[in-house]
Order: sequence, then C-alpha cells, then structure tokens
Amino acid sequence: MSPTATWSYPTAIRFGAGRIAELPAACAQAGITRPLLVTDRGLAGMEITGRALDILEAAGLGRAVFAEVDPNPNEVNLAAGVEAYRAGGHDGVVAFGGGSGLDLGKMVAFMCGQTRPVWDFEDIGDWWSRADAAAIAPIVAVPTTAGTGSEVGRASVITNSVSHVKKIIFHPKVLPAVVIADPELTVGMPPHITAGTGLDAFAHCVEAFSSPHYHPMSQGIALEGMRLVIENLPRAYADGADLEARANMMSAASMGAVAFQKGLGAIHAMSHPVGAVFNTHHGTTNAVCMPAVLDFNEGAIRDRFDRAAGYLGIEGGYDGFRGFVERFNAELGMPRRLSELGVTADRIDDLVAMALEDPSCGGNPVTLDAPGLRGLFEAAI
Repeated sequence: MSPTATWSYPTAIRFGAGRIAELPAACAQAGITRPLLVTDRGLAGMEITGRALDILEAAGLGRAVFAEVDPNPNEVNLAAGVEAYRAGGHDGVVAFGGGSGLDLGKMVAFMCGQTRPVWDFEDIGDWWSRADAAAIAPIVAVPTTAGTGSEVGRASVITNSVSHVKKIIFHPKVLPAVVIADPELTVGMPPHITAGTGLDAFAHCVEAFSSPHYHPMSQGIALEGMRLVIENLPRAYADGADLEARANMMSAASMGAVAFQKGLGAIHAMSHPVGAVFNTHHGTTNAVCMPAVLDFNEGAIRDRFDRAAGYLGIEGGYDGFRGFVERFNAELGMPRRLSELGVTADRIDDLVAMALEDPSCGGNPVTLDAPGLRGLFEAAI
C-alpha cells in the first residue's frame, strides 16, 4: 500500500498518491494567487503537466507555464524565466518536474526581485546574504522524479553557459514553502530514468554518510535513505506502476537532499564538470563514478560501512557494500565507464580543474587534490 502523510520537516510536505489535487490549497498556503508553473521542455507537453495546469485553472489560478528549461539549466534559461514571471505579473512559482525544472523554478522565484547577477549568490561563505530576502517569491515544489530531492533543498545548480561550469546558488529562503510529493506523478518515468534518478538519490545518501563533517541527524537520514533505495529502486525499475516502491523512492530522494547538508564529495565533484562539459545525465554519471570514489575513500569510510552494511541487508561489511554497488549498477542498466556516456580522456585536464573548484570537494573524507582527481577520472573513464 502506498503511504500517505503530511509532514512539517524540513518544510510543509503533502505526501501521498493523488495529492496533486491539493495544488490550489498548497498555493494558498504559500500565499500564491497568480502562479507561474516552471517545468522543462520534455515535461511541458506531458499529461501530468496538463493535469496540474487544469487543476490550477479550475481553481481560478490561471494556467501560466514557462518551459524553456534545458536538462542542465543555465543563466539564459533563468533570464527568460524571470522575464516571463515579471511580464505575467506573477506572485509565486510552482516548480514542477525533475531536478532541472525544480532548480530553475526555484531560481526564477529567487531572482525575480534581485538586482545583482545570479553568480553573486554562489554558495561561497555568506554570499547568500547579499540577496534581498524580502524580494524572494514563494515557491510550491512538485517533484515528478525521485532523485535530486531539490524540492526540499535551499539551493539550485545552474550551469554557466559560457564557461560550462556548474555553480551552486544558495539562499535559505529558496527552500520551497510547500511540497506536493505525489508518487503517481512518477509512474510514467521510463526505466532508465527511474534508475538514473534513483541512483542520484543513492549517491546523495552515500556521500552524506561518508562525509567527515559532524551532523548526526543527517547521518541517520542518509543511512535510512540508502536502505529505502536498496529495497525499492529495483521494484520501481521492474514495475513502474508499483506505487509503494515509487512512494518510498520519493521519500529517499527528499532524504538524500536533507542528508547532504552534511556534505557531498568526490562523486559530485566529478559529475558536475562531466555533466557541464559532456551534458550527461547527472544521476547516471554519479552511479558510474561511485565505485572509483569508494575505492579512493576506502581507508576513511571502511569502519562506518562495516557498521552500516548489516542494517542495509548486505553481508561482508565495507567489502560487501563495495561489491553490492557494482552489482546494483549492473542490475539497473548503468554503464561501467564514463566513456560509454561519451566522456573522453582528452578533457581530463579541464575536468580536474573544474572539479577542484567544485564546493563538493570540501565534503570528501579524503582530501582531494589534482593528482587524486586525475586518478579518479582515469579510473572512471
């Protein structure tokens, strides 16, 4: 049976099958009367998006939509979205979709009232405090995949279209006011997207669990998130209509995003530049990078995975977990090497330089330097 619940952590979450019908109530709760629904091009014409717009329109909230969003959204998409928001006289955003739609929707709400360029709010020190917090529009987030967890995140990843570098833009008020997590919206995801997005959630939990920073709450969330993925992703991959598995994957995705407040690491430091340069699917890239990163971090993480493996239903401690990851990837149709995604070794110098600049480096349990990252890219490619 698919679970239903209403949560207040880390924000107001209406969780359960069919709860997309509560979209007007969620807008009212957030104080939105003229929403702009932001989604990606692929979702714009799909039935689930049309249904959400129908629900808004029937409630007298219009059916305004912006869908000029690339798979790796950039500042050009953002400028167009802000222009559409202002031109339409909107007072809030419904961020609808997977990571790209959610991230860009959040940024449209963030930037619609700012005067500085978006890059001035990168997740560095207290740069977020430069923003006019009172000018940030309210957000209702509606995830349609179970992967990024962006619906409960306080940041978005935006790619610089000139430098092809992914930047994390952060502000506490970017956390959506209300989330509708309806697993029925994920039923139409094809198996390879189910796998790739699900393994993104898994990577978030694995990296948060591996991070050396002190955050016991996130550590516990990461451990349970890993268990949910291990037990439910194969079911959702095999049967897209398994609503219980879909629901548990939606929970795992949100949990991964909450957990990585504790930190991410080399997997994301690698996948961000790979995605920016080669336009690869983020979750799939994470999955391919994970075995090499586990090997690299083994000395620092062996003890904690020795303890965790039993809870996860895996025999053999760290070694059992490491072997499981390769089998799990294979069972879910993941490639073994980045080269199978079109990544070429001639760009390793660029990838290393970009990875060193990625803030995810700071959460890796083993210090990352240029030689270490070069070895990781060579192993993964």
